[in-house]
Formats: sequence, C-alpha cells, structure tokens
Amino acid sequence: MNEKSDEALIADVRAGDADALAAFIERRRPQLTAFIARQMSDALRRKVEPDDLVQEVSVACVRAVGDVDLTDRDPFGWLCQMAERRIIDAHRHHFAAQKRSAEREVSLGAAGGDSKQAGLIDLLVASMTTASAAFSRDQRQLKLLAALDQLPEQSREALRLRYVEGLPSKEIAERLGKSDGACRVLLTRSLKKLQELLGPDAAPR
Repeated sequence: MNEKSDEALIADVRAGDADALAAFIERRRPQLTAFIARQMSDALRRKVEPDDLVQEVSVACVRAVGDVDLTDRDPFGWLCQMAERRIIDAHRHHFAAQKRSAEREVSLGAAGGDSKQAGLIDLLVASMTTASAAFSRDQRQLKLLAALDQLPEQSREALRLRYVEGLPSKEIAERLGKSDGACRVLLTRSLKKLQELLGPDAAPR
C-alpha cells in the first residue's frame, strides 16, 4: 500500500482520525523533537529527555484529536503548542520546590501579595521557557515580555536564572558578582517592578 501524501494525511487529521495523527506525528517526529529541545531550558534538560516529552505530547494529542477543531489550523503548529504546555508542566513539576522557596523569599519584601506573586512567577516561567514560539502566546505573556524589556539586563538575567533555570540565590549571586543578600534584594525588587508594570495582568487566573 502506498503511503499517503502529507496533504491526505493532514486532511484525515483534521477530520479527527487518531490513527492518521499517529502517522503524522511519526513522520514529523524529528522536527517535533528539535522544537521541544529548543524550548527546554538547560536545567529542565538535565531532568528530562526531549524524547520523553515527545512521547507524552504524542499520547496526549492522539487522545485529544477528536475533540479539537483543526479545520483552519496547521496540525504541526497544534503539536508545538501542546508541546509548549507540556514543557511548562514539566518545569513546574521538577522545580516546584525552588519556586516555593523563591515565593517565600519574595514574600519577605512584599506583604500580602503572595497569590499575585505566585501567579506572576508561573507566567514568568511560561514566557521565558517558550521565547521563540510567539505564535501561541496569549496577551498576558506578550505584556510580560514587554515589561521585561523595561528592566535592566542584570534584573532580567537574575529572574531567568532563578525562575527558569531554578538556581538558588547564592549561585545567582556568584554569577552576577554580587553578595547573596544583594541578589535576594535584586530578585525581590525586579519581581515587584514586573508586578507594577503588569498591574491586573500579574494576578493568577
């Protein structure tokens, strides 16, 4: 039996055919693996292999294809969007302890804002770990990226190292040539500034 063309396979995928999607994923596996590898932070890559995430994305998409309207969407773009979500979930899973620790650090300098700070940290991770995939960003992420551009380069780097790479403040301080105390202050002030710049969009949803 001759293999279906890409066009025929995509037509079947858009019709909700799970077997067609499985075949499409297998055909595009190298591109999907490369996309996922590019989106993963170095810290996450030390915890999980891109191939593992490819497998998770494949299973989730095959299960969901019958419930998703792909009529006017590129199936590969949808796979990449689902991959982004899986990467963010994996990052939260593997670095939850660091994030909780970071939230406690921030709360020392800003009373009463814990829920907003937690939401902002989640948004920060989501935005910084998918920097090249602008097609799937929502308005809040775009606003956050614009707000980040208003911060000094050292503040942006400190936030990236803390919330994306999951490094402790002491190691960040060494990389930035600061004391641990000064680094904690920098992180607190930078996160607070982002919260002010975003306003209501910093709140969790």
